[in-house]
Amino acid sequence: MEDANDLEKTYSREQQRLGHELREVTTPHTLIRSISLGQESVRIRTNEEDVDAQLELEKEDSFKEETSPVPSSDASNPVPPARTIIRFEDGDPEQPNNWPRKRKLLSMFIAVCTVMNSTISSSLAAGATGPISEHFNNYNESQLILPTSIYLVGYVLGPLIWGPISESYGRKWTMLTSFALFTVFSIAASVAPNFAALIIFRLLVGVGGSCAISVVGGICADVYHNPKSRGRAMAYFMASTTFGPILGPPISGFISTISWTWAFWIGVIIAGANWPLLICFPETYAPIILKKRARQLRKETGDDSIVAPIELEKRDFNHIVTVVLTRPLRMLAFEPLVLFTCLYLSYAYAIFYIFFQSYPIIFTGIYGFSPGEEGLAFLPIGVGAIISACIYIAWDNILERAQQSKKPWSKSEEMRRLPLACIAGPFFVISSFWLGWTAREGIHWIVPCLAGISFGIGYLCLFMALLNYLVDAYEIFAASAMAAASFSRSSFGAILPFAAKPMYRALGVPWACSVLGFLSLAMCVIPFAFLRWGTKLRQKSKFCQYLAQKKRDEAEAREREADRRMPEDVVAADRNTDAKQEPGEDKC
Repeated sequence: MEDANDLEKTYSREQQRLGHELREVTTPHTLIRSISLGQESVRIRTNEEDVDAQLELEKEDSFKEETSPVPSSDASNPVPPARTIIRFEDGDPEQPNNWPRKRKLLSMFIAVCTVMNSTISSSLAAGATGPISEHFNNYNESQLILPTSIYLVGYVLGPLIWGPISESYGRKWTMLTSFALFTVFSIAASVAPNFAALIIFRLLVGVGGSCAISVVGGICADVYHNPKSRGRAMAYFMASTTFGPILGPPISGFISTISWTWAFWIGVIIAGANWPLLICFPETYAPIILKKRARQLRKETGDDSIVAPIELEKRDFNHIVTVVLTRPLRMLAFEPLVLFTCLYLSYAYAIFYIFFQSYPIIFTGIYGFSPGEEGLAFLPIGVGAIISACIYIAWDNILERAQQSKKPWSKSEEMRRLPLACIAGPFFVISSFWLGWTAREGIHWIVPCLAGISFGIGYLCLFMALLNYLVDAYEIFAASAMAAASFSRSSFGAILPFAAKPMYRALGVPWACSVLGFLSLAMCVIPFAFLRWGTKLRQKSKFCQYLAQKKRDEAEAREREADRRMPEDVVAADRNTDAKQEPGEDKC
C-alpha cells in the first residue's frame, strides 16, 4: 500500500477531475485560471523546481503571484528559470465545461458513436462462426471461440496504452490514432489469409477499439463537471456499451451467409461512416487546450517562459511503472470495495459473453434458428437496457428531491448509487432460471427469448450503480479503480466463455443456466454488504483516508486564500469573469 508521499505524487489530473458532491464540485479545471484583461493575461510567475510543487500550485485557488524562494546562485546550484504559468479563468469559453450545450452534445455523440463501433465489432465474429469454420477448415470448438475472446484480450491491454497517452497528448489525437489502428486491422481481418492471421488481426482490432471504452469516461468528465450531468452522460455511454455487442450477432449472422468476410467488412463500413464525425471531434482535455494556448502565446510574444501546467510535469518512467501502473492491481488486492465490485462486474460481463456460446445451443439447437435469427434473440437484452436507463434517471430524480429536502439518508455515500445495484441482483437471478427452464421444445421460443429483458435490466443497472460508486468513493483514485474493473471484467469475458459449451453439454441447458443463477444469487449479497459496511470499509481504506485529508487541506487553503485577497482584486476578478461569460460559437 502506498504511503502518503506516493499518493501525493500520483494525484493526477484525470483523477482530480472526478467530483464528490451531487450539486457542486470543485475540479482542477476550474482551479486552473487565466485572468484576462482585454488582450492581456495576468499570469502567475514562479520559480518551479519540480512537478510536485507545480501540482500544489494547481490545487490552490489563487489569483495572485506566488514566487518560491530563489536559491543562491553558484555553479553547482544554478537558479531555476522563472516561469509564467497560464491558467483558465472561471467562465472561459474555451474550458470544455463552459462550452455551449450543443457542442457538449456533439462531443458526446461522436464519442458514443466510436464506442458503438468498438462494441459492435467485439461480437461480429460470434454470428459468423460457421462460415469461418468452413472457410478455414477449422472445426476445433475452443479455437472457434478465439475470434471473439481474443478481441477482449485487446480490451485488457489497450487501456494501459491509451489512458496515459490521452493525458499527455489529449483526447482527440489519441482517439484518431486508435481509431486508425482499429480501421486498418478491421480491413486486415476481412482479408485474413489464414485462421492464425485472423486471430492476430482481431487482437489488434481490440487494442484499437479499447481506446473508446477507456477514454470516453474521461471525456464525460471533461465536459460535464456537475456530477448529475456527468452521471447521466455516463449512463448513455454505458448503454452504448450494452447495445453494441447485441447488434453484432444478428448483423454478422445474416450477412455471413454471403461470405464470412462480409461479417468484418460491415465493421469496416460502419467505421468508415464514423470517420467524418471523428475528424470533427473537438479536443476536450483542458490541460491540452491550455498547452496550445501557451504555445500560441509564446509564438505571438516571443516570451519562452510562458508555459501551461502540463508542460512542467516531470515524467518519471520508473515511478509510472512501479507506482501508477501497478496501483490497480494493488487496489484489487488490498481494497475490499474494489475487489468485490470487480468480482461482481466481471461475473456479469462474463455471463454476457457466455451467451454468445450458449444462445446457439439453445435457439439453434432446440428451436432450429438460423444464425441471423439466433442473433435477433439478443435484442431483448437491449430492451432491458433501455428500461434500466429509465430506472437510473428516475432514481436520480428521487435522490435529487431527497437532497433538496435534506433527508438524512440522501447524504449517505452508499445510498447514492447502491440501491440500483441491489435491484439489479434479483433481475440477474430471475433471467438465468427463466432462460434455463423455459428453453424446451414444448414452450414457444419467445418465452426464453424474453428472459433477455430481465438480464438487460440487471446488467446495466449493476454497471451504472457500481462504477459510479467506485467514482464516488475513490474520486482522485477513481481512474485506477476503473482500470482495475476494466482489467478484471475483460479478463473474465475473454476466459470464461471457453467453459460455456462443455458446461452446457455436461449439465444440459436447465442446470447449466441454474448454475449461473445460483452464482448470481450469491453475488447479490455484495451491494447489500456495501450498504451495511461500506462506510467502515472506506474509513479503513488508506486511499480514502488520504482523500479525506486532502479535501480538508484544500478547504483550509481556499479559506486562507480568500482571507488574503484584497477587495480590489475580487472586483477585478469579478469584472473580468463577467466579460468572459458569453459562450463561443460551435465549431466542427
